[in-house]
Amino acid sequence: MALIRKSFKRLHYPVDVIAQCVRWYLAYSLSLRDLEEMMAERGIVVDHSTLHRWVIRLVPLLDKAFRRHKHLVGRRWRMDETYIKIKGQWKYLYRAIDSTGQTIDFLLTAKRHASAALRFFRKAIRHHGEPEVVTIDKSGANAAALAIHNADKPDEVMIAIRQSKYLNNLVEQDHRNIKRRVRPMLGFKSFRRAQTILAGIELIHMIRKGQYQYPADDGISPAEQFYLLVA
Repeated sequence: MALIRKSFKRLHYPVDVIAQCVRWYLAYSLSLRDLEEMMAERGIVVDHSTLHRWVIRLVPLLDKAFRRHKHLVGRRWRMDETYIKIKGQWKYLYRAIDSTGQTIDFLLTAKRHASAALRFFRKAIRHHGEPEVVTIDKSGANAAALAIHNADKPDEVMIAIRQSKYLNNLVEQDHRNIKRRVRPMLGFKSFRRAQTILAGIELIHMIRKGQYQYPADDGISPAEQFYLLVA
Protein backbone atom coordinates (compact mmCIF):
# COMPACT_ATOMS: atom_id res chain seq x y z
CA MET A 1 0.00 0.00 0.00
CA ALA A 2 2.19 2.73 -1.40
CA LEU A 3 0.26 5.66 0.03
CA ILE A 4 0.91 4.50 3.60
CA ARG A 5 4.58 3.79 2.95
CA LYS A 6 5.03 7.30 1.57
CA SER A 7 3.24 8.84 4.56
CA PHE A 8 5.45 7.50 7.33
CA LYS A 9 9.26 7.53 7.53
CA ARG A 10 9.31 4.47 9.74
CA LEU A 11 6.59 1.83 9.90
CA HIS A 12 6.20 -0.03 13.17
CA TYR A 13 3.05 -1.86 12.04
CA PRO A 14 2.08 -3.74 8.86
CA VAL A 15 0.50 -1.45 6.26
CA ASP A 16 -2.65 -3.59 6.06
CA VAL A 17 -3.20 -3.12 9.81
CA ILE A 18 -2.86 0.66 9.46
CA ALA A 19 -5.25 0.74 6.50
CA GLN A 20 -7.82 -1.42 8.27
CA CYS A 21 -7.72 0.66 11.46
CA VAL A 22 -8.20 3.90 9.54
CA ARG A 23 -11.12 2.49 7.56
CA TRP A 24 -12.84 0.99 10.59
CA TYR A 25 -12.58 4.25 12.52
CA LEU A 26 -14.03 6.30 9.67
CA ALA A 27 -16.70 3.80 8.68
CA TYR A 28 -18.15 2.56 11.96
CA SER A 29 -19.38 3.97 15.27
CA LEU A 30 -16.16 3.20 17.12
CA SER A 31 -14.13 5.31 19.49
CA LEU A 32 -10.36 5.20 19.30
CA ARG A 33 -10.31 3.25 22.57
CA ASP A 34 -12.82 0.76 21.12
CA LEU A 35 -10.47 0.26 18.21
CA GLU A 36 -7.49 -0.09 20.54
CA GLU A 37 -9.28 -2.91 22.40
CA MET A 38 -10.31 -4.64 19.17
CA MET A 39 -6.73 -4.64 17.93
CA ALA A 40 -5.54 -5.99 21.31
CA GLU A 41 -7.90 -8.96 20.91
CA ARG A 42 -6.11 -9.70 17.63
CA GLY A 43 -2.75 -9.57 19.38
CA ILE A 44 -1.84 -6.13 18.03
CA VAL A 45 -0.86 -3.62 20.71
CA VAL A 46 -1.44 -0.10 19.43
CA ASP A 47 -2.21 3.00 21.49
CA HIS A 48 -5.30 5.07 20.72
CA SER A 49 -3.10 8.14 20.18
CA THR A 50 -1.21 6.24 17.47
CA LEU A 51 -4.51 5.30 15.83
CA HIS A 52 -5.52 8.96 15.88
CA ARG A 53 -2.21 9.98 14.31
CA TRP A 54 -2.73 7.48 11.49
CA VAL A 55 -6.15 8.95 10.72
CA ILE A 56 -4.96 12.57 10.78
CA ARG A 57 -1.94 11.78 8.60
CA LEU A 58 -3.69 9.64 5.98
CA VAL A 59 -7.10 11.27 5.44
CA PRO A 60 -5.83 14.37 3.55
CA LEU A 61 -3.85 12.12 1.21
CA LEU A 62 -6.81 9.80 0.70
CA ASP A 63 -9.11 12.74 0.00
CA LYS A 64 -6.71 14.11 -2.61
CA ALA A 65 -6.35 10.70 -4.27
CA PHE A 66 -10.10 10.11 -4.25
CA ARG A 67 -10.90 13.43 -5.92
CA ARG A 68 -8.77 12.41 -8.91
CA HIS A 69 -10.99 9.36 -9.43
CA LYS A 70 -14.39 10.71 -8.37
CA HIS A 71 -17.30 10.16 -10.74
CA LEU A 72 -18.76 13.26 -12.36
CA VAL A 73 -21.74 14.72 -10.53
CA GLY A 74 -24.97 16.18 -11.89
CA ARG A 75 -25.63 19.87 -12.48
CA ARG A 76 -28.74 20.14 -10.31
CA TRP A 77 -27.52 20.64 -6.76
CA ARG A 78 -29.16 20.63 -3.34
CA MET A 79 -27.27 22.56 -0.69
CA ASP A 80 -27.75 22.70 3.07
CA GLU A 81 -25.78 22.88 6.31
CA THR A 82 -25.85 20.85 9.51
CA TYR A 83 -24.42 21.32 13.01
CA ILE A 84 -21.16 19.85 14.33
CA LYS A 85 -19.99 20.34 17.94
CA ILE A 86 -16.36 21.39 18.42
CA LYS A 87 -14.96 22.22 21.88
CA GLY A 88 -18.50 22.52 23.18
CA GLN A 89 -19.66 24.97 20.51
CA TRP A 90 -21.75 24.39 17.42
CA LYS A 91 -20.04 24.85 14.06
CA TYR A 92 -21.47 24.34 10.60
CA LEU A 93 -20.88 21.67 7.98
CA TYR A 94 -21.99 22.86 4.55
CA ARG A 95 -22.83 20.03 2.16
CA ALA A 96 -24.30 19.60 -1.31
CA ILE A 97 -25.56 16.60 -3.26
CA ASP A 98 -26.90 16.30 -6.78
CA SER A 99 -30.42 15.21 -7.77
CA THR A 100 -29.43 11.52 -7.59
CA GLY A 101 -27.92 11.82 -4.09
CA GLN A 102 -24.24 11.88 -5.08
CA THR A 103 -22.08 14.01 -2.79
CA ILE A 104 -20.74 17.12 -4.51
CA ASP A 105 -18.67 18.73 -1.77
CA PHE A 106 -18.53 19.76 1.90
CA LEU A 107 -16.94 22.48 4.03
CA LEU A 108 -16.72 22.99 7.79
CA THR A 109 -17.04 26.63 8.88
CA ALA A 110 -17.02 28.46 12.20
CA LYS A 111 -19.94 30.72 11.27
CA ARG A 112 -23.16 30.42 9.32
CA HIS A 113 -23.49 33.48 7.12
CA ALA A 114 -23.33 34.54 3.48
CA SER A 115 -19.53 34.64 3.26
CA ALA A 116 -19.24 31.10 4.70
CA ALA A 117 -21.85 29.82 2.25
CA LEU A 118 -20.05 31.58 -0.59
CA ARG A 119 -16.74 29.94 0.36
CA PHE A 120 -18.40 26.55 0.27
CA PHE A 121 -20.09 27.25 -3.02
CA ARG A 122 -16.87 28.44 -4.67
CA LYS A 123 -15.03 25.35 -3.43
CA ALA A 124 -17.69 23.09 -4.94
CA ILE A 125 -17.57 24.96 -8.26
CA ARG A 126 -13.77 24.84 -8.33
CA HIS A 127 -13.89 21.05 -8.16
CA HIS A 128 -17.03 20.34 -10.19
CA GLY A 129 -17.88 23.30 -12.39
CA GLU A 130 -21.02 25.44 -12.19
CA PRO A 131 -24.43 23.85 -11.69
CA GLU A 132 -27.54 24.78 -13.62
CA VAL A 133 -29.80 24.88 -10.56
CA VAL A 134 -29.20 25.01 -6.81
CA THR A 135 -32.00 24.14 -4.41
CA ILE A 136 -31.69 25.57 -0.90
CA ASP A 137 -34.01 25.96 2.08
CA LYS A 138 -35.32 29.30 3.26
CA SER A 139 -31.90 30.37 4.56
CA GLY A 140 -31.25 33.99 3.70
CA ALA A 141 -27.48 33.47 3.99
CA ASN A 142 -27.41 30.77 1.33
CA ALA A 143 -29.61 32.80 -1.00
CA ALA A 144 -27.37 35.85 -0.48
CA ALA A 145 -24.25 33.82 -1.29
CA LEU A 146 -25.73 32.60 -4.55
CA ALA A 147 -26.88 36.10 -5.42
CA ILE A 148 -23.32 37.37 -4.91
CA HIS A 149 -22.00 34.62 -7.15
CA ASN A 150 -24.57 35.48 -9.83
CA ALA A 151 -23.87 39.22 -9.69
CA ASP A 152 -22.84 40.78 -13.00
CA LYS A 153 -23.52 37.57 -14.92
CA PRO A 154 -25.71 37.61 -18.04
CA ASP A 155 -29.15 36.11 -17.40
CA GLU A 156 -28.46 33.12 -19.65
CA VAL A 157 -25.53 31.89 -17.53
CA MET A 158 -26.89 32.71 -14.07
CA ILE A 159 -27.36 29.77 -11.73
CA ALA A 160 -31.06 29.24 -11.06
CA ILE A 161 -31.94 29.39 -7.36
CA ARG A 162 -34.84 27.43 -5.90
CA GLN A 163 -35.88 27.78 -2.27
CA SER A 164 -37.89 24.80 -1.08
CA LYS A 165 -37.85 22.99 2.25
CA TYR A 166 -39.61 19.99 0.71
CA LEU A 167 -37.26 19.64 -2.27
CA ASN A 168 -34.26 19.91 0.03
CA ASN A 169 -35.26 16.89 2.14
CA LEU A 170 -32.86 14.69 0.18
CA VAL A 171 -29.76 16.51 1.38
CA GLU A 172 -31.13 16.69 4.94
CA GLN A 173 -31.58 12.91 4.90
CA ASP A 174 -28.03 12.52 3.58
CA HIS A 175 -26.72 14.50 6.56
CA ARG A 176 -27.87 11.63 8.79
CA ASN A 177 -25.22 9.29 7.43
CA ILE A 178 -22.53 11.73 8.56
CA LYS A 179 -24.18 12.61 11.88
CA ARG A 180 -24.66 8.92 12.70
CA ARG A 181 -20.88 8.43 12.63
CA VAL A 182 -20.07 11.71 14.38
CA ARG A 183 -22.52 11.26 17.27
CA PRO A 184 -20.50 8.65 19.24
CA MET A 185 -17.46 10.95 19.14
CA LEU A 186 -19.25 13.35 21.54
CA GLY A 187 -17.78 16.40 19.85
CA PHE A 188 -14.36 17.27 18.47
CA LYS A 189 -11.52 18.88 20.42
CA SER A 190 -10.14 21.07 17.64
CA PHE A 191 -11.46 22.64 14.45
CA ARG A 192 -8.61 21.40 12.27
CA ARG A 193 -8.90 17.81 13.44
CA ALA A 194 -12.65 17.97 12.94
CA GLN A 195 -12.06 19.07 9.34
CA THR A 196 -9.78 16.12 8.72
CA ILE A 197 -11.94 13.45 10.34
CA LEU A 198 -15.11 14.75 8.67
CA ALA A 199 -13.34 14.60 5.31
CA GLY A 200 -12.56 10.94 6.01
CA ILE A 201 -16.15 10.17 7.00
CA GLU A 202 -17.40 11.89 3.84
CA LEU A 203 -14.89 9.87 1.81
CA ILE A 204 -16.22 6.57 3.16
CA HIS A 205 -19.79 7.76 2.51
CA MET A 206 -18.98 8.63 -1.11
CA ILE A 207 -17.32 5.26 -1.69
CA ARG A 208 -20.42 3.53 -0.32
CA LYS A 209 -22.54 5.55 -2.75
CA GLY A 210 -20.47 4.31 -5.68
CA GLN A 211 -18.65 7.57 -6.40
CA TYR A 212 -15.16 6.08 -6.67
CA GLN A 213 -14.19 5.52 -10.30
CA TYR A 214 -11.75 2.74 -9.51
CA PRO A 215 -9.51 1.14 -12.15
CA ALA A 216 -10.86 -2.38 -11.75
CA ASP A 217 -13.75 -4.62 -12.70
CA ASP A 218 -17.17 -3.89 -11.22
CA GLY A 219 -18.45 -5.80 -8.24
CA ILE A 220 -15.86 -5.09 -5.55
CA SER A 221 -17.08 -4.04 -2.12
CA PRO A 222 -16.73 -0.55 -0.62
CA ALA A 223 -14.05 -1.93 1.72
CA GLU A 224 -12.07 -3.30 -1.23
CA GLN A 225 -12.44 0.03 -3.01
CA PHE A 226 -10.98 1.81 0.02
CA TYR A 227 -7.96 -0.49 0.10
CA LEU A 228 -7.54 -0.04 -3.65
CA LEU A 229 -7.46 3.72 -3.07
CA VAL A 230 -4.82 3.28 -0.36
CA ALA A 231 -2.76 1.16 -2.73
